Amino acid sequence: MKSAAKWITSPRNAGEAAFTYRKDFVPAKAVKKATLCASAIGVYALWINGTRVGKGVLTPGWTSYAHRVQYQTYDVTDLLTANTRIELGVGQGWAVGYIGYANTNHFFDDKVSLIAWMDVLYEDGTHEAIVTDESWEVYTSEVTSSEIYHGETVDKTAPIERVGNAIPSDVKTKLVPQVGEWITEQERLAPVEVIRTPKGELVLDFGQNLTGYVEIRIKGKRGDRIVMRHAEVLDQDGNFYAANMRAAKNRNVYVLSGGEDLFKPTYSFQGFRYVRLSQYPFETVDVNNFRAVVVHSELKRTGWFHCGNEKINQLYHNIIWGQKSNYLDVPTDCPQRDERLGWTGDAQVFCRTAAINFDVERFFRKWMGDVALEQGKDGHVLGVVPNCFHGYSTRISAAWGDAACVIPWQLYLAYGDRGLLKKQFPMMKKWVGYMHSVGPEEFLWLGGRHYGDWLAIDGGEDACEGATSKDLIASAFFAYSTQLVIQAGEVLGEDVSEYRELYQNVRAAFRGRFMKDGLPAPNSIDADSPTLSLQVQSRQMTQTALVLILYFGLYEASERQGLVDALVDMIRENGTRMATGFVGTPYILHVLSEHGHTDLAYELLMQEKSPSWLYSVNHGATTMWEHWNGIKDDGSFWRPAMNSFNHYAYGAVFDWIFGVSCGIRPIAEAPAYKEILLAPSPNKCLGFADTSIASRHGLIRSHWYYKGDTVYYEFEIPCGVTAHLRLPSGYTETLTAGIYHFAE
Repeated sequence: MKSAAKWITSPRNAGEAAFTYRKDFVPAKAVKKATLCASAIGVYALWINGTRVGKGVLTPGWTSYAHRVQYQTYDVTDLLTANTRIELGVGQGWAVGYIGYANTNHFFDDKVSLIAWMDVLYEDGTHEAIVTDESWEVYTSEVTSSEIYHGETVDKTAPIERVGNAIPSDVKTKLVPQVGEWITEQERLAPVEVIRTPKGELVLDFGQNLTGYVEIRIKGKRGDRIVMRHAEVLDQDGNFYAANMRAAKNRNVYVLSGGEDLFKPTYSFQGFRYVRLSQYPFETVDVNNFRAVVVHSELKRTGWFHCGNEKINQLYHNIIWGQKSNYLDVPTDCPQRDERLGWTGDAQVFCRTAAINFDVERFFRKWMGDVALEQGKDGHVLGVVPNCFHGYSTRISAAWGDAACVIPWQLYLAYGDRGLLKKQFPMMKKWVGYMHSVGPEEFLWLGGRHYGDWLAIDGGEDACEGATSKDLIASAFFAYSTQLVIQAGEVLGEDVSEYRELYQNVRAAFRGRFMKDGLPAPNSIDADSPTLSLQVQSRQMTQTALVLILYFGLYEASERQGLVDALVDMIRENGTRMATGFVGTPYILHVLSEHGHTDLAYELLMQEKSPSWLYSVNHGATTMWEHWNGIKDDGSFWRPAMNSFNHYAYGAVFDWIFGVSCGIRPIAEAPAYKEILLAPSPNKCLGFADTSIASRHGLIRSHWYYKGDTVYYEFEIPCGVTAHLRLPSGYTETLTAGIYHFAE
């Protein structure tokens, strides 16, 4: 039946409008079951007899279109009537509209296309097939324009006109059943305030930065217009601020019918907290007419955390909302500006935290499948997947391409699926092979166009690239990903002897070039990058360099203390603050704790001056920021060219809170939390900490709190899980199923 269905498109180019494809159908007999499948190049919505079908929005989602596009399957048995009308509306979506910060238009195709097939099983056992072909009719719709970045115009007064019959479309891609999670509507938030800004703007504040859209229920004069713009923040004077959206208009326009209207986008979404009513046909605003609808992939919540410090609780709230905002079918960097792309570096630094907070196995199975499909024959992995640039490529960068190795391993630790690890193992090896083949040195990755320690403050307050040598970072990740291939291969029973030899050679070459007398060598000039932006010289002695050497095990035992002391000194000299960016920050607290400085790790966690996690909390953040100092102390902004206030990467700190402060850590030999190390590290700055995770083997909980100077512990271990307890006093015990209480 699928083979009989044709890809179809409109006989007239729809442009930015969403056309509707219609088929009328009369069942011949009593229907026992009816199943409909649909997909599109673009974004589609399905109605039968005027009823919206399915729980999903923004279907079929975003995949690497050149390789595959998902289709969804719906049970429509109860919707069929004696005279059934099937309608599929199609907007441009990611495949056809503007996408990417280079504003690439028509990336995959210059027109939307649709395919659908329905199997009707009658009570007598016979079947009838309804498939897309030239018999389907095409009509205009009330959606007169729609773009992912620019928003949607819905005109309830627009005449619905027949365009003609559909024509065949020359789509060349593979149709696959849905692999990822459904994208669905989640919470609904009422406005917390109606603001009249100093400029006289009428602004709704929903109190939370989020991804989704505003739903309006309203009745007004026919032809009246509501025009809405979306933003994340107000400026220092309290006015609406949208400069950081760059070219994205984020504008929804609604034209009223004169009756009771319900408005919301069908083929677009926004990232926002504030909505400016640029045009509004009433004197006052009834907040009960407005709801912000939260939209993201349908992920099961698995992790919870609460403590006695409200700023840390707000930080955790921001981490959760940053993940929800950016886990919309692909792990995007940000949900609001003209970007919203699947950045590989952001995804890999956060994936461990992501797998604590939510069940992301299916989500990443889909996205990592696209990473593998888009991997070059030479093994390279681009910075963005799905790729969406013509004649413009994101960089092939260390720590970004290493998502090919880091994420499969973290998914295995979290969920224990050897089959998935085996499927992704060739991709891991190809990435290591690429690093081995590129550059002038066999066992180092020198040169290239890396992102480096992205947004590290040591590159200069307004620089994008941190000061740490990119060659050092790239070669360190070469070693790290080779280690991960070895670990994965051992799990799978593969022969990894050549990778063990490769790792030893890479490690030796790294030490020979980047270390001297047990410490990072003096400053050097990177092979292809003699200077950084703002003319900051590339350095090998930085916080991030020390963190990578320690975390990736690129030191000898005799060098350990000197490296740790140097890191501690650099942190103290910086006012007990980090100077790290996307590369160093996820590991810095882990390194300190692993080497006897958990108290200093807590000091960094509790630091409130920029750069710190609590700086944004003190400035009213409700999601994670892209920049440590996105809003500066004087109220001014980091430059609008790249200043997202919903960027989840720095939320990776939660895997330290969960794994070190609360002490729940999976063990590679028994993944999916079948066996864990339970080693909490309490500190009075939190007062108490209570965390849990719904693992594949049941709920695991760790709770500690103070009474005076005594720490009390409560642990819950599910049936089938073994916990190796290690308390700060040195006490150890092996725990099996049950609830346990300790004090010391």
